[in-house]
Amino acid sequence: MPLKNDHYTYRVTWSVEDNEYVGLCVEFPSLSWLSKTPESALKGIRKIVAEVITDMQKNGEQIPEAIACKNYSGELMVRVPPEVHRNLAIQAAESGISINRLVSSRLS
Repeated sequence: MPLKNDHYTYRVTWSVEDNEYVGLCVEFPSLSWLSKTPESALKGIRKIVAEVITDMQKNGEQIPEAIACKNYSGELMVRVPPEVHRNLAIQAAESGISINRLVSSRLS
């Protein structure tokens, strides 16, 4: 039985190795579900996630929070080599924008 208010992040893709569709859940990377159709792969992975969550609740385990429900600050600290930092500063200055704006536009 599917979860109520299921906000987890699912994906269905083709598995060349298995010659079937595979349903995946980002918050539960160890789980997958193979099926002949993408629709049934999604239904299967949602069902197995619901079963795992039920077991985790019974055992008092921490349930992963859905990525979609997390709050993000918008701050991302990234370390880059000094020469990359310099090149970004030059490109930002030449464009008349901040490094943050330059990097943000490239990431989006």
